[in-house]
Amino acid sequence: MYLGVDGGGTKTAYALVDANGRLCATHLTGSVSHLADGFEPASATLLGGSATTLAKGGITAAELRFAFFGLPAYGEDSTTTARMDAMPSPLLDATKYRCGNDMICSWAGSLACADGISVIAGTGSMAYGEYAGRQARAGGWGELIGDEGSAYWIAREGMNLFSRMSDGRAPRGPLYALVRSRLGLEIDLDLCARIYGVAANTRGAFAQFAPLVDAAAVAGDEQARTILDRAAGELVTTVVAVRRALAVPDSAELAVSWSGGAFSGSAQLVTAFREALAALRPICRYSPPRFPPMIGAALYAARLCGQVWTAATLATLHEQCVAANLLP
Repeated sequence: MYLGVDGGGTKTAYALVDANGRLCATHLTGSVSHLADGFEPASATLLGGSATTLAKGGITAAELRFAFFGLPAYGEDSTTTARMDAMPSPLLDATKYRCGNDMICSWAGSLACADGISVIAGTGSMAYGEYAGRQARAGGWGELIGDEGSAYWIAREGMNLFSRMSDGRAPRGPLYALVRSRLGLEIDLDLCARIYGVAANTRGAFAQFAPLVDAAAVAGDEQARTILDRAAGELVTTVVAVRRALAVPDSAELAVSWSGGAFSGSAQLVTAFREALAALRPICRYSPPRFPPMIGAALYAARLCGQVWTAATLATLHEQCVAANLLP
């Protein structure tokens, strides 16, 4: 049995998979981000979610062969790495698990641990890839520094466009009426209170706004569509950077996939991303995501033990993910 944990700042997904490709248990909890919640609450959530998943699968911690914990911000502050590595230790012996950045879960899931690059675009954005035993990442600097192409970035650009439409710096397209209607704004400047106000839920407001940009583009707003095209272009630049860092030969066609809510919530962003990838030279081949990140974490845990997944076993696991409605 292999336990995979895709940790997040909003939700955390757990999966238990056996060597035959049988999905034995899944579970969801809240955040395991020490940055958002502190180490003690984050650790308690991680341990509780892992124990519940094992119980659902009918095994004890001692019976588990290996686990991989993808944790948000892992490796991004060297002073916290040792403490993050110890988070699962009250449940599992140190020889039975490994911790790493949650970007690995996305790559391992979308490409089933095969060589290639996965672009993650959720609240934040980054790309991670592996090739011939080498690893590289690009992006993931956070919304204040970067995260171009993420849902946060799309929302910020959409809010800027709404402000320009409101005061006449840009022609009013469908986005303007959509924002006023969906957010219940009687006065346009009330949007500022949603972002800057004392009781503002800034992260929630941004999460709510990104889908409005997509809806406006669907409704024919060319300015909103341009934001999505620019987002796709920014995400493709991370692919180029990772491919270069991996020293992939120009003659090699490299698989590129994706994960994250910005993609799964916008068919237009996926289309723009595919089109931008198709224009790249050297060639990058678009590959639809095969598994969700929590399954990727379990596949990666097995890989760390030397488990080799056959095509038939992966097909069995994929069928179960489809049946359980787990795919993006």
